[in-house]
Amino acid sequence: MAAAARPVLAAAALAAQNEGVISLQDIRLARERLKDAVCGTPCSRSQRLSQRTGCELYLKLESLQHTGSFKERGARNKLLSLSDAERAAGVIAASAGNHAQGVAYHAQLLGIEATIVMPLSTALVKVSATRGYGAQVVLIGDNYDEACAEALRLRDQRGLSLVHAFDDDAVIAGQGTIGLELLEQVPGLQAVVVPVGGGGLISGIATAIKEQRPDIAVYGVQTRLVPSMQRALEVGAATQVPARRTIADGIAVRCASDRTLSLVRRYVDEVVLVEEAEIAEAILLLLEAEKTVAEGAGATALAAVLEERLPIQGKRVALLVSGGNIDVNVLSRIIDRGLVKSGRAMRVRVLIPDVPGSLAALLSSIAACQANVLEVHHDRIGARSEVGQTEVELVLETRSFEHIAEVQLAVRAAGWHIEQ
Repeated sequence: MAAAARPVLAAAALAAQNEGVISLQDIRLARERLKDAVCGTPCSRSQRLSQRTGCELYLKLESLQHTGSFKERGARNKLLSLSDAERAAGVIAASAGNHAQGVAYHAQLLGIEATIVMPLSTALVKVSATRGYGAQVVLIGDNYDEACAEALRLRDQRGLSLVHAFDDDAVIAGQGTIGLELLEQVPGLQAVVVPVGGGGLISGIATAIKEQRPDIAVYGVQTRLVPSMQRALEVGAATQVPARRTIADGIAVRCASDRTLSLVRRYVDEVVLVEEAEIAEAILLLLEAEKTVAEGAGATALAAVLEERLPIQGKRVALLVSGGNIDVNVLSRIIDRGLVKSGRAMRVRVLIPDVPGSLAALLSSIAACQANVLEVHHDRIGARSEVGQTEVELVLETRSFEHIAEVQLAVRAAGWHIEQ
């Protein structure tokens, strides 16, 4: 059951509490700084997803940024806020991928030396991309938190400036420029759905939107495996949650910050959770329906909408596709599992007589059902088969669950035992 929207504080009361916190003016200034180096991304209505979800759905494609995610906005705004002495000394950041690339790319453009600390488990493609932008990469730790601890140590040791992934006013203001764009791109906007890790993205967007249009609902989405912001909202303070491996590694932040928690409590209506399988389904749907590649974190907002976790039926809604940097091996596995889940692929085992012509007869019965054979594994010595039998494992391309049932019936009608 969705919680009622939190009331937005009156302007005077908000101003009194806003000391040391970003303002709408900060976000507008950030937009001026970014206009020559960070592109405004499209936000287009999706006909197919609108029909499927029951709301008028717009996709804000931050996956189309040069480095593949929204992180460029906050990174560049922070770098431009540094003094000449700070730029000369260099910067350091900790990241599992997207923030690393954003900092490295814009530091290179601005002539600033950058060191990026990344967990050992970071995908090779993200490490290579970060190095390709000229940054020195340090691989250490099992997760973001351990990488961040090392970044803080190196900052103090080398006198570098930290470009934090989310716990920084300039970074949050840079991310907030997305909110300004949304208000211009989607007339009559009623709700925004945003992925949440440490909370920098949703803090900036919510500030930009709620300060101008408090009637627009802002919702956050996290993976259930690492629900750091939702836990912080429950207990009223930034709280560390256990480290878990998740398909949404870009938002697998174990602890939000007091800064982002304060902004989320003030401006965000609700934070909901999604499951791993739901995120995978959203990735596949974006790929098929929208021809858009999204990483796990980038697809969480759509997952929440698909699973009806939010009170947005019939409303005009913008959701963030926050990044597209997904490992191709992970994407391949998601596609394979998605095909099975939707009835468009099946893996079966069939026991057939170990005599010439049996395999050909089996494949003929499958071909008669218009199922396409993708893989065949023929095992004559497997523990499951008796003497005189052989086990055949098949991966088939099918059209639907009804088609799968048709294939199974045909194989059994031919006298063979089949297991899916």
